[in-house]
Order: sequence, then C-alpha cells, then structure tokens
Amino acid sequence: MLANQIGYYSLILGLLLSVLLCGVSIKDFNKTNKQINQNILSLSFLQLVFVIVSFLSLIVSFINSDFSNETVFNNSHTTKPLFYKISGTWGNHEGSLLLWLLVLTLFIFLFLIKSREQPKKYRILTLLFQQIIIIGFFLFVLITSNPFNYLFPIPNEGLGLNPILQDPALAIHPPILYLGYVGTSIIFSSSLAAVTQNYVTKEWGQHIKKWVLVSWIFLTIGIMLGSIWAYYELGWGGFWFWDPVENVSLMPWLTLTALLHCIVVLERRASLTSWVVILSITTFTLSMCGTFLVRSGILNSVHTFANDPARGIFILIFLFALIVLSLGIFFIFHKENNKSSNNFFWLSRETSILINNWFMMYFLAVVLIGTVYPIFLDVISSEKISVGPPFYHKLIVPFLIPFLLFMSLGPRLKWIKSKIENKNSLIITFIISVMLTFFIIKNLTADLLFYTVLISAAFFLFFTTLKELFIKKFNNISQTVSHFGFSLLILSILFNSILSSEIITNIKIGERYDYNKGEIFFKKVEERKESNFNSIIASFEIKDKNGKTIELKPEIRIYNQPIIITSEADIRTTLLEDKFLVMNLVKGNEYFNIRYQIKPFMVWIWVSVLLLSLGGLMSLFKKEI
Repeated sequence: MLANQIGYYSLILGLLLSVLLCGVSIKDFNKTNKQINQNILSLSFLQLVFVIVSFLSLIVSFINSDFSNETVFNNSHTTKPLFYKISGTWGNHEGSLLLWLLVLTLFIFLFLIKSREQPKKYRILTLLFQQIIIIGFFLFVLITSNPFNYLFPIPNEGLGLNPILQDPALAIHPPILYLGYVGTSIIFSSSLAAVTQNYVTKEWGQHIKKWVLVSWIFLTIGIMLGSIWAYYELGWGGFWFWDPVENVSLMPWLTLTALLHCIVVLERRASLTSWVVILSITTFTLSMCGTFLVRSGILNSVHTFANDPARGIFILIFLFALIVLSLGIFFIFHKENNKSSNNFFWLSRETSILINNWFMMYFLAVVLIGTVYPIFLDVISSEKISVGPPFYHKLIVPFLIPFLLFMSLGPRLKWIKSKIENKNSLIITFIISVMLTFFIIKNLTADLLFYTVLISAAFFLFFTTLKELFIKKFNNISQTVSHFGFSLLILSILFNSILSSEIITNIKIGERYDYNKGEIFFKKVEERKESNFNSIIASFEIKDKNGKTIELKPEIRIYNQPIIITSEADIRTTLLEDKFLVMNLVKGNEYFNIRYQIKPFMVWIWVSVLLLSLGGLMSLFKKEI
C-alpha cells in the first residue's frame, strides 16, 4: 500500500516538474549566455528520478502481490513465478504507459547531456517540445490509466496475467520496442526545434543521425522479438501474420528506414531538408497512431492492451493536437535554404536513395490502407472485414523486384554525378543469380517466372553486397552489413514460403500416421504439475524418408489463474530447417489434433534481422561518416 502512495505522488511531482521545466526554459531562452541554465539539467534529472521511483513502486507492488493495487489485482497472482510478476509490470495497459513515460523522460535527459555542443536555443526548444509530449502522457496516465488505483476491500487473490504473455521473449519485447517508439519523439521534437531555428543543416543531420539510429536499432530488434514470440508461442507456425498490431510497429520502421537514408544525403549535400522534417514528423505520428490503435479497443488482436474508448479518444485528441502543432511550425518556419541542391543528376547515389524512399512510401501506404481501411469500413457501414496476407503479398511482393535492384546498384554509384562502373561484373553477377535461381526452384513451384525474377533480384543483392564486403576492404561496412542482412532476410523468407510443408491430422496415443515424407508415431502422454499450471506433455517420434528419427514433445497447459488452456509447440531447430509440432485436445474425444510443419531457413530469418541491427550498431559507433 505504501508503494502505491509513493508511486502515485511521484507521478504528480513529475508532472509539476514538467510545468516548472517549461517555465525555466522559456525564461532562459532569450538570455545571452551560450549554455543552458544548469537548473534545467537538474530539474530534468529530478523528473527522471521521480518517474523511476514511480515505476519501481509498481514493480514492488507486483513482487509483493499487493492486491490493493487494481493493476496488480488485474494482472498478477500469488502463484505466478517471480520473473513474470516483474515482467507483468509492463505487460498491461497501465504499466506499459508508465514504462513509456519512463523512456520519454530518460531520452530527453540523455539528449540534454549529449547535445552540449549544439546551439542553446535549439536545445531549449527541443526540451519544450518534448515536455509537451511528456505532459500529455502524464495526464493520460493520471486521468485515464492510473497504475496506482486503490481497491477496497482488498482481494485475497488476483486475476492473473494472460498465460500467453508469460514468456521470456515477450518479457523483454515491450521495453525494447518502446525504446524504438519513444526514440522517435526525440527526432520529432528536435526536428521541430531545428525548423524553428532554421537549423536543418549538415551539422544538425550529423547530430540527429545518432538518435535515428538508436530508434531504428531498438525498433528492429523489438519487432524481431515479437515475431519470434508469435512464432513459437501462438502455435501458428509462422513469423509474420500481417496482424494489425504487427503492422503498426512496421509502419514507423519503414519511415525510420527512409529517414535514415535521407539523413545521409543531408549530411553530404544539405539536401532534402523538407523531406527529412516531414519524415521525422510522420515517424513519430505513426508511433502515436500505434499507441492509439492498441489502446483504443478498435483493434481485435492478441497484442492489444485495452478496450476503453475514453483512452482512445484522449490519445486521438492529443495526437491531433501534436500533428496540427508540427504542421503549423513546418509551414510557418521552414525555409529551403538552397533549392538548387535538391536537383540531383539522374545517375547518382542521391537519386537512388530518393527512388528507394518512394518504394518505402509505397510499402507504407499499402500497410496503412490494409490496417486502417477495415476500421473506417466498420465505422461507416458497420461491416466487419479482415485484410489478410494475400492483400499485402499481391501489392508488395512485385515491387520488391525493382526495390532490390536499386538497393544493389545504388551504393555503387558516386555522390553528385556518377556512371555505372564494372558493368561486365554486374551483368555476370546478374546472369549467375538468374541461372542459380532457375536451377534451384524449377521443380519447386508452378509460378516459375515470377519467383525466378524475384529470387534472382534477391540473389543479385546478396552477391553484390557480399562482393562489396571483401573487395572494398570493409569500406562503409555498416551499410554493406545491413544490406547483406536484408538480402539474406528476403532470400530466407522466399525459400521458407516455397519449401515449407504442413501436416494437420487427428491422432490418438499409439497410432502412426504416414505421409509422403515420413511417419509420425504418437508414443505417449504424461502429466506434470507446476506452481501456476498443469501440463499434458505428449511424446511423438517423427521419422523422415531417410529413416532418421527425432522426438518432439509439445504441451497443453491448463493455467490456474486465469483458467486458460494454451498449446506450447516443440521446435527442433537446425541451420537448414525447423521441425515444428503443436497439438490440441479434441473435445469429447480421445484424439488429439496435431499440426506438424517443416519450416526451412527459419533461423536465418532471425540471423538476417540481427545482421540488419548490427549494421546500424556499427554505424552508430563509427567515428567518421
């Protein structure tokens, strides 16, 4: 109970400090001193301390199973393991927003420390814009989503955390994803400050690039962790399902990627200043849209946190105010210093980056329409539809072909004006890519022409970036590693989709099921009791056509609080393929329904995303551009 009081009043003090920070900053703005008032840094640190205290108070309440706290009561239980009690702190709506607020205050404090060399007025304006966002989130938490609501009489037991959220990957997925989301707020605030001060320059580009990279790296890793969790926990046997909440994390990633490439042009030539600012505003807007969709109750997804319309309305009004503010500042203050610098020669690296930005915006438009259209249709006509993978595949996949070709050729072009060098080498590489693809897939798919062209483009990017790694003696290695990782990602996804196989059948203990590539034998089941669930563990022997046998042990878990039955897949992973088995009990029957999948190159999908992130990390810590 004491922890609840400390946490709640720490939030109120943090809000008051936001107001005080705004006042002190405005007062210091017109002073002639070159450095900002030291009190601003002290107040920002104190605000961070109060939010940390509030967050730690919530963690203590979860650890102690303090059911006088409504958030703890709704999302915890005495039998829940300690690790999931702690992760349950941010595995709910109220706690996740408190974590969001913690990262907001942390990032602005770090910004003030890391930007000492930047102009004083720019730093103060960035702080003011960021405090507007922070005040909005303080009010949102305190008015609609208080994590310290008091319950009386105090319940003896809690309702428990959704069992599918009791998972190690999902315990670290939200904090990492939030670091990516909230990092876009600093990009947003600093871009508005730079526009106001007419400071959208090469120097600003070099400064803000680090924050773009930090957000992009965390968002990339966060999306990957969520994908891994969905793959093995939800029992669907896939890594991406175009679920609306997956899409709202992909959209800011697309704009961040486009922004990262445009910042490189800004550093080199002080060009694309308007587009950089628009992308900065759009990226944060999409992050906020994700917050609105997840917490408004509009979306129906396993990932959504809340279904309170009042919360959605609050975020929608707040988001609308931020958009109006940002667009007003952009149109009033933004000046294109050198319009001629935006005239690019048709064959140059700048042009290739711009063209790939167009592709990114097209992909963004497809994902946005596929996510939002069902919502508008429901509002207008009360007709419910769901937009599934075929929509995205038909609209996105064909455009991947030119996108991959531009990715292959763009980095080989020079800045300002260029010509294609080593034409023979590129032609030979492309021919090898086409021939290799044809021989690999000629017997695997009916759609031979389309997949040959698509996979050839992916192989072309793969071979050109691989060659770049060694021939240029690791010059610009961060870019090459990321592009190599992306080519590996596309190849892994394509071969995974072409070569995957699936068996779905009903089977009982002692039975054998023969299929064209082997045999499944259901040996036995055994029961096991844990602190917060009972488990039925099945044992299957799977023999392939070469006579090689593996044993897989999927589970059915019956959780005690809340009473929910979940299916836990067993996955045997090798470098070449995953063998994935999940089962469900057929009601009123001695049969079990099993889904057995062979998923080639799954591990390479995760490795390729790590390579993407590694490229970003290498760029972040590189001393020179």
